[in-house]
Amino acid sequence: MALSEAEIATVKGMLLRGDRQHDIAAYFGVNGGRIAEISTGQRGVGISASPADDLPPAGPYMAGRSALRARDTLIALRDLIEQAIGDIDLYEQTEEPR
Repeated sequence: MALSEAEIATVKGMLLRGDRQHDIAAYFGVNGGRIAEISTGQRGVGISASPADDLPPAGPYMAGRSALRARDTLIALRDLIEQAIGDIDLYEQTEEPR
C-alpha cells in the first residue's frame, strides 16, 4: 500500500516527535520498510513534516488507524443513539393519550 503525500507528511512528523518506526508502520498498516524509506529520505523528498498538532496520538498502536476510526465511529453512533432516545422521550411526553 502506497502512502499519500499527506500520510508521508504525518510519518515525518511522527518521526520528528520520536515515534518508533514499527509503531508508525503499525498505525498506517504498512511494512516497516516503507517508514524506513521515508526516514532515510529515499521516499517523500520535498514533503514537509506535519506539525505536532496535526499528528495522531503517540503509539504504540494495537490495531492501527482502523481502531482509532472505529472508536470515533462508535462515539458518533453513541451520540446519535442518545439523541434519538431523547427525541423519542420528548415525543412520548408530548403525545396526547388515545
